[in-house]
Amino acid sequence: MLIIDRLELAFRPGLNVLTGETGAGKSILLDSLGFVLGWRGRAELVRAGADQGEVQAVFELGPDHPARAVLREAGLPEEDDLILRRINTSEGRKTAWVNDRRCSGEVLRRLSETLVELHGQHDDRGLLNPSGHRMLLDTFGNLGSARDKVRHAWRKVSDQHDALKKAQGALEKVRAEEDFLRHAVSELDALDPQPGEEAELDTRRRLMQGAERIREDIAKAAQALGGEGAEGRAGDALRWLEGAADKAEGQLDEPIAALGRALVELDDASMGVTRCLEALSFNPLELEQTEERLFAIRALARKHDVAPDDLGGFADTLRRKVSALEQGDADIEALSRDLAEAQKSYDAAAKTLSDARHKASKHLDKQVMAELAPLKMDRAVFETVITNAEPGPAGCDDVSFAVATNPGAPSGPLARIASGGELSRFLLALKVCLTGGDSGLTLIFDEIDRGVGGATADAVGRRLSQLAEQGQVLVVTHSPQVAALAAHHWRVEKRTIGNETLSTVTDLETGDRVDEIARMLSGDTITPQARSAAKALLRV
Repeated sequence: MLIIDRLELAFRPGLNVLTGETGAGKSILLDSLGFVLGWRGRAELVRAGADQGEVQAVFELGPDHPARAVLREAGLPEEDDLILRRINTSEGRKTAWVNDRRCSGEVLRRLSETLVELHGQHDDRGLLNPSGHRMLLDTFGNLGSARDKVRHAWRKVSDQHDALKKAQGALEKVRAEEDFLRHAVSELDALDPQPGEEAELDTRRRLMQGAERIREDIAKAAQALGGEGAEGRAGDALRWLEGAADKAEGQLDEPIAALGRALVELDDASMGVTRCLEALSFNPLELEQTEERLFAIRALARKHDVAPDDLGGFADTLRRKVSALEQGDADIEALSRDLAEAQKSYDAAAKTLSDARHKASKHLDKQVMAELAPLKMDRAVFETVITNAEPGPAGCDDVSFAVATNPGAPSGPLARIASGGELSRFLLALKVCLTGGDSGLTLIFDEIDRGVGGATADAVGRRLSQLAEQGQVLVVTHSPQVAALAAHHWRVEKRTIGNETLSTVTDLETGDRVDEIARMLSGDTITPQARSAAKALLRV
């Protein structure tokens, strides 16, 4: 990575400091960490002549560390050691792995939000970003429960609003066709078509239409089969044969039996023909009525573009629409009442949250002001500004942190009003007040002590040390007072070997720390006085 060939650092719990001359490579170390965390920044992190640069970072995760939720959501392996690895080729292609599984830069950035928090004079991701001030105030005031109530109430308002809007739209659509609906239902109710009726009417109509043409022939057949026709003559023949049978010596037995069977069949045939004649007997008015109803059913089916057998179901659908129309105003009124109740609940929850924020802001302002005094900014003013905002899931407040560096001076946003040194101290005081408990985050302060020295630098160092008691803090510093308070101290150096310039990092023991802090006090030439002062700072 640029002037780094190969480097492995094992930062430890507590306050870790990186010191070294300007240009030694301290910023490159932070750039490398930001690279493996997916932060958008310098893209040329490949040393000249190398095919690629690789950064690997290992984080220890507690059982409830928030990074675990990100891993689960992304479908990545969840282990106690979180290993991030990212490669950048000389052509600018980047590839990332999480626990040896390929992942996107976006996943890295989401993980980084749970792992590392960077603070510095050019930090737009942390305390200088006004978009996060409201959440910081809520966290400081333990307002999570009140905020959840507001979010729940807002969701209910949104749901009720959507339901009302949907009902109003449906009602307007039904009203646009009200005349048609009522007329159509009236027609269908008057006709009352039944499933299968169209086919029955069609069959009956065709039967009646053909009845006149076939009735005459059927009547002739009935006459030919009846008592004066085939059936009567066969009966006569049977009687004549039965009278002669005694003298025929059995020769007529078989013909007599056949005639008996024939008479039975003739009787069945005659009865069937008679029934058909009765069925073909109809009133001419009946044909007219049948045709009228059949044509009416078919006309309604064509009008509504449905099958004749589906007219009954279609009528039920139209009736439901008419019923919805008649019930519509009552439904709209009920939904409007529900929305008003939901809005009332939201307003109450939002006001409770807003009141709590105002109360918490006073406590925060008081605590920050108390922190500013030891940092030699006792004349400065810090204020949490709460203004009205459009209602939303987080309430009706906008929150921003404003400062005035001198009494009577106008206040404004942190990044615009405070100078470099003042800004560093404001950020540190604010961070001390906002940090509570072990968040699982590694805090990084990039030259946050720039522009301060003496007792003020000592106060800065003590507050950094206080923050480090709750976890891990990394500080890039040029202040000997801050460096002297570190639990772990690394020196970054740049060396030229032949035509190659490389940056190295050394873990300093007590004796080496004396020399490094003496260098920070006196410059390149370490004097006995500087070494003595360094020992005093280190208390050795």
